[in-house]
Amino acid sequence: MSRPITRVLAVLELLQTHGTLSGAELARRLAVDRRTVRRYIVALEEIGIPVTAERGAAGGYMLVGGFKLPPMMFSDDEALALSVGLRAARGLGVAEAASAVASAQAKLERVMPGALKRRLRAIDETVALDLSRPTAPQDNQALVALAAAAQAQTRVHLSYLTARAEPSEREFDPYGLAWRRGLWYAVGMCHLRGGLRSFRLDRVRSVRPLAVGFHRPSGFDTLAHLDFSLATLQRAFAIEVRLATDLDTARREILPATGLLEWTSEGVLLRGQTDSLAWFARELARLPFGFEVRRPAALRRAVAAHARRLLRGAALRARARSASERRARAHG
Repeated sequence: MSRPITRVLAVLELLQTHGTLSGAELARRLAVDRRTVRRYIVALEEIGIPVTAERGAAGGYMLVGGFKLPPMMFSDDEALALSVGLRAARGLGVAEAASAVASAQAKLERVMPGALKRRLRAIDETVALDLSRPTAPQDNQALVALAAAAQAQTRVHLSYLTARAEPSEREFDPYGLAWRRGLWYAVGMCHLRGGLRSFRLDRVRSVRPLAVGFHRPSGFDTLAHLDFSLATLQRAFAIEVRLATDLDTARREILPATGLLEWTSEGVLLRGQTDSLAWFARELARLPFGFEVRRPAALRRAVAAHARRLLRGAALRARARSASERRARAHG
């Protein structure tokens, strides 16, 4: 199905779901201008969909009262999005995800045409997504409550277990939630510490809404702040490494939680924190460009030890290959 037709159908779905939407809101949701929205409305009218328009500040587009669509009309792109989304949901650390996904998929298949049903099953049975090491909370209450509070910009009272399993109580303005490396996090303003903090949802004991609003900073990037907080979290070793590459390449190759990248007169610097020098050495060894460990000296030793292990492994594989070739010649 061509993209303009898909967007026309998207207008139809939005109007059926929300009742009345302004031209500006439809344009924002579809990432088009308002003139294009008007063309989509005309296209709906041409195929017999009864759309009305109300002028004025409170006006907008709506379907004629009583009009209902046949259930579950999906384009190929929408069916693909649903299939991949359901597949991903199993690995996103959501409590009871497997049963919820199975139930949702069964409901969709019950009303889908045969061709789309087969495509949905094909994606589920053949597509693999690397969403490793999920740590699911006991239930979804914290995720749902914090998402609702973030949307409404309402402060909450948070009961939380620290990294040392110590109970703590605080007021918290949730700016957003994010999934990173197998865990769910809530990011926002912690009034106990007086600054931006991130909290693991598997450590949240309870969330209680408060009758206090807040204003989320304009353009706040939840994932960017989470990456920053994870990279700068105080750990056993402070790391500084000079990378022999440009900044764009470094950003593609370095995991966000490894550290922060900075362009200086000396080139690209990687600064981070770690509790495991062996892990950090393995991360550096996989890079496709050179590097120089500035500090700590113990990391240089860990990199050298990892290099020796790699060389020993390569030598063992080479000897095994050579012995196999000699046996093959002897039997030839």
